Amino acid sequence: MTQTHETQTQQTPAKTSWLPMVSLFFAQVLMSFNVAALPISLGGMVSEFGVPPTVASTTIVMYGLAVAALVMTGAKLGQRIGWVVIFRIVIALFAGSSVMMLLAPTVWWAIAGQAVAGAAAAIIVPSIVALIAENYRGPQQATAIGAIGSARAISGVSAFLIGGTLGTLVGWRPMFFIVLGIAVVVFALSFTLRGDRGDASIRIDLVASLLIGAAIVLLTLGFNNLNSWGAVAATRDAPFSVLGLSPAPVFIVVGLVLGQAFFLWTRKRMSEGKVPLIDLSVLGSSRERAAVYAMFIVVALEACVNFTIPLYIQIVQGRTPFDTSMAMMPFNLTVVVTATLVVRLYRRFPPRTIGVIGFILTTVALVWLSFVVNNNWETIPTIVGLIVFGIGQGALVTLVFNVLVTAAPAELAGDVGSLRGTTQNLASAVGTALAGALLVSLLGLSVGRAVVEHPELPPSLVAQVDMDNLNFISNDDLRVALEATDATPAQIDAAVVLNEESRLGTLKLGLLLLAGISALAILPASRLPEYRPHEIPDPSPAAGPE
Repeated sequence: MTQTHETQTQQTPAKTSWLPMVSLFFAQVLMSFNVAALPISLGGMVSEFGVPPTVASTTIVMYGLAVAALVMTGAKLGQRIGWVVIFRIVIALFAGSSVMMLLAPTVWWAIAGQAVAGAAAAIIVPSIVALIAENYRGPQQATAIGAIGSARAISGVSAFLIGGTLGTLVGWRPMFFIVLGIAVVVFALSFTLRGDRGDASIRIDLVASLLIGAAIVLLTLGFNNLNSWGAVAATRDAPFSVLGLSPAPVFIVVGLVLGQAFFLWTRKRMSEGKVPLIDLSVLGSSRERAAVYAMFIVVALEACVNFTIPLYIQIVQGRTPFDTSMAMMPFNLTVVVTATLVVRLYRRFPPRTIGVIGFILTTVALVWLSFVVNNNWETIPTIVGLIVFGIGQGALVTLVFNVLVTAAPAELAGDVGSLRGTTQNLASAVGTALAGALLVSLLGLSVGRAVVEHPELPPSLVAQVDMDNLNFISNDDLRVALEATDATPAQIDAAVVLNEESRLGTLKLGLLLLAGISALAILPASRLPEYRPHEIPDPSPAAGPE
């Protein structure tokens, strides 16, 4: 009896206070709220600073680039200095970035502020993973990971609602008072965290840092500019051309080459017994690689949906950001709830089962939406489709993160965090860019075919429209553009009807193609572990002397 009781005591870790988790939860909220606040602030920055939208949107690009390019280096800094110490430093740095946004006299101060925020987030991302590993075990650890997944969705919903209200009534700057306030709360709560002191003997591989940083920057710029610079031939908006080619695909190819060089260099260092920038053993088995592939597809699909639906509601239908947040609410709330509750299934079902079912749900939801979606987003069939997609998305985001964290020993948790940050930022950029390129290409084909099928639109009128620069525009903007031509009122009405049909058809086809990508993701999901997730061993240095 005594032996059985001792065995159960060893297998069931003592519960830890949730107060440290509150700090980590709000750290994720801090980053996600800042990211969500930027798109809402663009209109205010354009108006106040008198710059084009493309210049103001550089704040978003700069933040994402800094995170993706520096996150692996940030993980090594955390291991060298100590996770708790560096966590406090970068939270203070993030607070400083929000002050720069509040006081920015020009748009370039705002861009610099987001570069600082991105550099800080590059260390916060792996810090959260490492500190979860050092502060929680077993079921508590799985719950903590689920909470981090839900924090992103909660931040997005709240930023849309609060930002839409403040932006209308006050202006864009008050959003960053909230960011500053969250940073102060996180810093105060950080004193409840425990963590290792760090290892000063760790050396940062500068060659690997440059290789992966340059690769991520080029890949992100390449994918983000496929539309504006051209997918193959350089457009008028391209900053330069390479023998007539757009720099976007050139950046992507060079980025892939540098990425391969990074892996070759890292394997070489590991074979020589030197400390790598990231320990590739976190990708040592097919199960871990499957989790990374699944995470990339999950985040890319989420980025596609978060780009496609707001694009259609705001640009095509001409509705407000508040209307958009209401339309996306079923999806966002479902992601929040599912990401938190899915951990309860870990005791009954292995990751492979949950992963396969999750991708089946996202596939079915996207197919369903491609058939039922119309110009009214408040219909019951559309809401049902968004809810089902949110269930699959929320389960998958938490699951693949949990598989990566629990598969690695505690000392590699920072490496897992940097891998997560790199994968998510790159997948988000790729998903958004590909969604845009896909929809615009499909729209061009649809409009071209529809013009042929509508004899009331003569070639003389079509020749006055730039068919090489088609995009999603509202009916009002289309009417204004056509009024500058010699089109008759009847022809303008016919063009508006054609545009409505083409846009809706493009959206439906785009959702159907995304469903195909989701279905393909079932393959890597089927290679996830069959066993229930193992816990990361409690790090003995943080636990203190026995």
